[in-house]
Amino acid sequence: MHNKKTILILSLGFILGVFMSTCGSVLAEKDYGTKVESDTLPFEELRAFTEVFGRIKRDYVEPVSDQKLLEDAIRGMLAGLDPHSSYLVADEFQELKEGTTGQFGGLGIEVTMENGFIKVVSPIDDTPAQKAGVRSGDLIIRLDEKPVKGISLNDAVKTMRGEPGSKIELTVVREGAEAPLKFTLTRAIIKVKSVRSRTLEPGYGYVRISSFQSGTGDSLEEALAALKKENTGQLKGIILDLRNNPGGVLDAAVKVSDTFLRSGLIVYTEGRIENSEMRFSATPDDLLNDAPIVVLINAGSASASEIVAGALQDHKRAIIMGEKSFGKGSVQTILPTDNGSAIKLTTARYFTPSGRSIQAEGIEPDIRLAHLKLEAAENLNFAPIKEADLSGHLQNGKTVSPAKSGARTEGDTDKDNLIKDFALHEAFNLLKGISIVKSR
Repeated sequence: MHNKKTILILSLGFILGVFMSTCGSVLAEKDYGTKVESDTLPFEELRAFTEVFGRIKRDYVEPVSDQKLLEDAIRGMLAGLDPHSSYLVADEFQELKEGTTGQFGGLGIEVTMENGFIKVVSPIDDTPAQKAGVRSGDLIIRLDEKPVKGISLNDAVKTMRGEPGSKIELTVVREGAEAPLKFTLTRAIIKVKSVRSRTLEPGYGYVRISSFQSGTGDSLEEALAALKKENTGQLKGIILDLRNNPGGVLDAAVKVSDTFLRSGLIVYTEGRIENSEMRFSATPDDLLNDAPIVVLINAGSASASEIVAGALQDHKRAIIMGEKSFGKGSVQTILPTDNGSAIKLTTARYFTPSGRSIQAEGIEPDIRLAHLKLEAAENLNFAPIKEADLSGHLQNGKTVSPAKSGARTEGDTDKDNLIKDFALHEAFNLLKGISIVKSR
């Protein structure tokens, strides 16, 4: 039996476009043997399966191919395990591998299935969905005039894909809205630039990471170098914005964390098989030279984002501010099959350096902020979907209470973009306060 490469992924749901699935590496790759230990086969259960298969072939109202029945059986078997395990046919597997490069076609939203409907986990920055106003937590009930209830997530994703320039209408139910909302989106080739940065005030930088791709770590280093150049070679501190970041490549999350740490454990994984147990540690050099960091998270921050936030929080390297994160603390491995398809299987939980499992728990911020903007007070009672809300989610495994740190610092700024973004406004005030105290 020959070895096949697998792909470790750490995000959730489906990104509509060529990228399907959740945090991976073409990604973090590791050779695993495909040998399966031979246990006693459940003959009685297999006999029941064969009987049902035969009855469908004989009695169903329309003819059904063997391939469809078997593929559907495999999909159901994996979907019954947890919300993140699934079966990828050959074209879906190819799309997953292509998607981690940061370019794919579609609408630009990451979704998961819950109770027969599609839940939006997060819209991706600068995509048709984000520009149209689709929000994290929205419930999609119709695709054009076709009800979503009763169709699979794979079929829904295929419906939402299409030629760039073509249109699709999404009917959405939103908490707090009096009636369903309709969005007409134009499909596009999505080119995700995972890292963006700018100077907020002299000496203070802002870095936004919208997803974790294979090149995100290098892009972060380039962004920090550019910020330093703009600010006479030195930064007093930065805001690292991980809000609505659904995850991505494991190696990228490790590299981003390592950028700000000089030593120590970043993340480790535990599973049933030996190869699922891994440990990642920081290497020397902090590119910010211990300058203060405030990390922004919210309910749309998942998986790889939670690895970064958890590592920096445990090492007391940053103040985490915002809302409690999504709570996806599981690792999926892509296992190629002989027919060109693949199984996306949950194989491990990951843990922060202090031993916290965030599965269905999330990262608790050091400083909580309300879910609002200064310019609008709508939907303040909206509770976004989290991992713990998903049917069949993995249990936490073990939990260690997170360390609390820091006190909120008051202040203000005259920059319009800060005033419009409440969380960013508060994070900037805090960052300046920490920098002032540290410089004394």
